[in-house]
Amino acid sequence: MPPRLPLIILLATTLCSAAALPDRGPVPVEKPETAQESQDAPVLKKKPSEKPAETPADKDKPGDATDKDANGDKTEEKAKETTTEKDEPVKAPEPVLTIEPESAVEHAACLADLKAIGATFHETDRIDDGKGCGIDKPLVLEAVLPGIKLAPEGTMRCETALELARWTREAVMPAAKAALEAEGPLTTINQASSYICRLRNNATTGKISEHARGNAVDIASFTFKSGKTIAIEPRDEDSTLNGAFQRAVTASGCLYFATVLDPGSDEAHEDHLHFDVMERKNGYRYCR
Repeated sequence: MPPRLPLIILLATTLCSAAALPDRGPVPVEKPETAQESQDAPVLKKKPSEKPAETPADKDKPGDATDKDANGDKTEEKAKETTTEKDEPVKAPEPVLTIEPESAVEHAACLADLKAIGATFHETDRIDDGKGCGIDKPLVLEAVLPGIKLAPEGTMRCETALELARWTREAVMPAAKAALEAEGPLTTINQASSYICRLRNNATTGKISEHARGNAVDIASFTFKSGKTIAIEPRDEDSTLNGAFQRAVTASGCLYFATVLDPGSDEAHEDHLHFDVMERKNGYRYCR
């Protein structure tokens, strides 16, 4: 055999072996797990809602006991407060009654008008009897008009005195002349009450009277020059001139006063006319 034949056979065998191998890359070799990779592996954690087991040491923590007691005390106090409010409702404070201050300018104007109409009076010291009773700028009325006295003299606010004088001049005197001219001129207006510290209708409970503020005057009767006195009494069915006179002066009273109560209004006013200058909303007047 020629010397080159073994070399040719070897080369052919090598090429055939290469052609028989599959067309793929190198086969990966599995590496052994290292210590570092073991540490980076994910670790399962407990759920947030899971409460760690309580140990005896945890039970004895002073902080836990304090918090529990504090919360318990607050809850108990809140329950007590709720029970107290439910069983014993808090009452609204009673209104504090005070003497209403009067405008110096308005008071001076009222005094000037009262002098101009011919009334006789004198000013007096401020009255404060407590519980809202009193008058900031009181006066004592002696004569309603020239020749017509107020008996007894009465303590009141200037506004009350001025309306009483106007009513007497513009309503009472014309009615007296028309109905009782034979009795002569009117000489006296007899009053049953002016300023007095009391509740309405002398009651033991209720609202304060307008008399206690100097806003009211009660008329009991009228006296004439002849000596005749016409008393205030129930006269709705009285067809005499006395009845006509009383009804006339009563009806006209509401033109001057905010409140007029006569014997027909209630039992407390069967023997007098109640007049007052109490202010109401929208100028409302109460006349009975």
